[in-house]
Amino acid sequence: MSQKRIITIAGKLGSGKSSTAKLLAAKLGYKHYSTGHFMRSIADARGISLIELNNIAEKDKSIDKELDNFNLKIGKMENIVLDSRLGFYFIPKSFKVFLEINPKIAAERILKDAKTNPERHNEAVTNFDTKEVVTKNITSRLESEKKRYKDLYNIKNHTDHNNFDLVVNTDKKSLNEVVDEIQSKYKEWLDNN
Repeated sequence: MSQKRIITIAGKLGSGKSSTAKLLAAKLGYKHYSTGHFMRSIADARGISLIELNNIAEKDKSIDKELDNFNLKIGKMENIVLDSRLGFYFIPKSFKVFLEINPKIAAERILKDAKTNPERHNEAVTNFDTKEVVTKNITSRLESEKKRYKDLYNIKNHTDHNNFDLVVNTDKKSLNEVVDEIQSKYKEWLDNN
């Protein structure tokens, strides 16, 4: 099977996955999808936070099944940028990108985003009051995800850089610099596959 014209973007919380995926899709003329947005819509429909939904998902496998089906559906398309923690797993023929970030910088970004991003306003009320709370929630969510992904898919560590074609540290790079680096490496990947 040949490589797909799909870029999957994963990364640590606060690394800029959604912003990167949106801008990259726009620059490439691709369509953008986000499992985070999809999961947030599930949480909103249930009237709970993402942290609560993650905790429920540890016992209720139907939530991950819904997300799996979303990823598999996207994997059948072309000219897509998908920000998804498990995109690399469900769409192995995609160009797989991981965004790395220092936890302190991530906490600052998330706190700022929670106050200014309308999609995150419901989270800001209960989950993102201070940097300490943000850091605690990041850790809690990561541990919840690791447990679920190990139980469901036998993925030992979904943040392992070996799962990806490109790893970009976003600590000191602007959004445009991150997107330009991905776009350049993606072009090389397409040319070589």
